[in-house]
Order: sequence, then structure tokens, then C-alpha cells
Amino acid sequence: MSKQIGVLRLVVTVLASAAFVVTWSSGFLVPAIAVEAVAPLTLLVWRFVPLAVILVVIVVLTGASEGITRVDVGRQALIGLFAQFGYCASVYAAIAAGVATGTTALIDAVQPLIVAVLVGPLLGLHVRGVQWAGLLAGAAGVLLVVRSQLDDSEAHPSSYVWPALAMACLIVGTFLQRRSAPRTGTLVTLAIHVTVTAVALVPIAAVFGALAPPASVSFWLAAGFAAAFPTLAAYGLYWWLLRRVGITALNALLFLVAPTTAAAGALLLGEPLTVITLLGFVLCAAGVAAVLVSEARAGGEGERDVTMATAAARE
Repeated sequence: MSKQIGVLRLVVTVLASAAFVVTWSSGFLVPAIAVEAVAPLTLLVWRFVPLAVILVVIVVLTGASEGITRVDVGRQALIGLFAQFGYCASVYAAIAAGVATGTTALIDAVQPLIVAVLVGPLLGLHVRGVQWAGLLAGAAGVLLVVRSQLDDSEAHPSSYVWPALAMACLIVGTFLQRRSAPRTGTLVTLAIHVTVTAVALVPIAAVFGALAPPASVSFWLAAGFAAAFPTLAAYGLYWWLLRRVGITALNALLFLVAPTTAAAGALLLGEPLTVITLLGFVLCAAGVAAVLVSEARAGGEGERDVTMATAAARE
């Protein structure tokens, strides 16, 4: 029976990981497709405002916030400002400035290497040699995937600060979440993050005259898609997988976001896709496999990770 439960747990984790990669990748494509018809800030506001209202209502009706203290809310609000507001606003700014979707995903995909360096001093975790090899292979694959896009980019060099800022915001938010020993479930966590992001975006959009949404059906379809997939599904899976598989394995999955985004960009936006890109796909897959297999053989970092993070947060 325990073996069957273990197999089921593995299947659920694999399916959740695949869904995470696909939905997270969609977050780079929505602003690239929609900015031609509307200001990216307008789309970003209406991606979050209706969803914030819906999530708050669900939390109230289900009583999911019972037992949550003001300290918990404040901590999650801070995490949300980095992991969702800072990250999403920076990604939208990068793509609006002309940075290719694959290139934006590339810079974002450097995150696992930075996290691998920081998990030791910040969380007291050990990154094994096989994991380092996998992370480096994944990084090489990501570089190959977007090589042609870097050559064809017309964005001003200063525009590349935006995806770098997005990466930094997500790293800070992720480490804050791991050190906080959160008592909020995924639903409450998402509700707080989305609400804080919506509250932060509204006055900014008002100042820049980008608050009023267009009446077009295509705009609301794009906003609804962005709310459902790269926001609700992707971020929900991100925090759920963070608790289930650990920070190193989760960040290894981010390597697959760049090639997935590049492939979708080629199909939907006509961005270049070459033999070098396909070689990059292989390296990314090999890198992620090395990290995940190492996690499985070690008995899974997730449970030990939670224990260590909890202890660190209490010191």
C-alpha cells in the first residue's frame, strides 16, 4: 500500500511540475501578444483586480483565514510585493520595452544558479555535486535556446535591467517564504499576494493614465487568461511545489520555462527557433533530470527543507 501511495505521490508531483512549467511560461507570452492593443500596465491591473476580489470572497466564505494572525498577513503581504508585484511588473516592463519573451525567460532562468549559491548560507541546506552539474547543464541549455533571440533583439540595453529585476524580486520572495515557516495555506497565500499586488498597481496605473480598461472582448479574454493561468495556476503550483519538493528541485524546473517559452514564441510570435535551440532543449531537460533524480535518490529534499527552514526561522 505504501508503495502505491509513493507512486501516486510521484505521478501527482510530475503532473503538477509539468503544469507549472506550462502555466509559468504563459506569463511571458500574454503581455507580448496583448501589448499591441493595450498598454501593458492596463492589462496587468485588470489581471489582478478582479481575481483579488474573487479570492477574498472565497477565503471569507470558506473560512480559510481562520487562525491567521496579523503577523501572518503582514509577512505574506511583504512576500507578495516581491514575488508577485515586483516580478510581474518587471516582466511586463521588459516585454513592453522590446525584450524578446525567450530572452526575458532566459534571464529569469538564471535564478536557480543564484538560489543554489544562496541556499547554504541562508537556509543551511547542502547542494550536492550532481545538482551543481545539472544546474550548470541547464544554464548552458538556456543560453543556447535564446542565442538567436539576443542577436535579433531591438531593445535598448537598459531594458535588460527589467528581467534582471524580476529575477531578483522572485528570489527574495522565495527565500522569505522558505524562512517564514508559513501557516497560511495556498489559497490564503494567493489571496494575500494577489490583493497586495492589485492594491499596489491601481494607483500606479491611475498616475500613468492606464487604469481604464478597453471595452474589447479580446482584452478581457487576455486578462481572464492571465488571471487564471500565469497568476492563479502558476503561482499556486509554485508555492505548493516549494513545500512539496524543496527549493532546489523547484528552481531546476524553471530551466524548462525558457525553452518552453521560446518554443511557444516561435509558434505564436514568429521568434527564431533553430538547431541550436533544439540542442538547448536537450541540455535543459538533462539538467533538470539530474537535479530531480538526485533529489529522489536522497529521499527528497522537501521534508528536510521544511524542517530546516522552520528551525532557521525560529532562531
